[in-house]
Amino acid sequence: MLVLVSRPDYDLRHAILWLAAEISLTHDVLLNPRVIPPQVPAFEDLHLPSKVLELAGPALLEMGIPLFWGGIATAPFDGIADMLRGTQGIVFDMFRQPDKLLHAIKAITPVTIDVAVRASEASGSPLIFIPLHKGADGWMSEKQFLKFYWPTLKELCIGLINEGCVPLLFAEGGYNSRLEVIKDLPKGAVVWWFDQTDIFRAKEILGDTACICGNVPSSILLKGTPATVKDHCRKLIEVVGQNGGYILTSGAIMNQAKPENIRAMMEAAKEYGVY
Repeated sequence: MLVLVSRPDYDLRHAILWLAAEISLTHDVLLNPRVIPPQVPAFEDLHLPSKVLELAGPALLEMGIPLFWGGIATAPFDGIADMLRGTQGIVFDMFRQPDKLLHAIKAITPVTIDVAVRASEASGSPLIFIPLHKGADGWMSEKQFLKFYWPTLKELCIGLINEGCVPLLFAEGGYNSRLEVIKDLPKGAVVWWFDQTDIFRAKEILGDTACICGNVPSSILLKGTPATVKDHCRKLIEVVGQNGGYILTSGAIMNQAKPENIRAMMEAAKEYGVY
């Protein structure tokens, strides 16, 4: 923190962080179904998090800070579930009015693509971060995944790829039962970021079609030792990183991780991540 506040550009960085927080707060308020009337037409106006990158991206690049991703999108099912209907509402919809739900998911897919592409163009980074929430193992059955979740998520990915973007799909939780399905995307065009998925099996199934990243558990970054972290990272690099196509990173957010464990992960990447 002392290094940060002593920099002459601290005020600008501080302003950018507050801008992101303010827009995220506004986003949560706007997307509250109790606040938004159902007839609000302009869906693109509701995708405010992407505007953070549109506004902050060029300033960060000018300061020499590279962007990990250039825009944010949601799986169409998650867009309806997280922002409009809620978990209880979307579950009811799947059983009580599945046709209307499918129509709504289909309707927002092209808008989601358009908003993400515009954010990528504004930020200068082709990576589009797509956090996946309700498609995880245990949340819905395979039959429901194939009916409600995967078709429009696949359409979203292909739409982004056709526009020159690279989908970065963050599979929160486990995706062990989905691996054979999600393989059905263009070769060398997407990145799958895994949290609790068996990443060694994911390498066997997806290794020849997609880039894979993640799977360094937050638990060992928070409670483990540098030696434990380094050994885990070495195994990931040697097995999942064989023949390329792997990015070493955490399986989830690294909040409150021990600094020495983060250094151990970086040291492992430098020591073992050599071809």
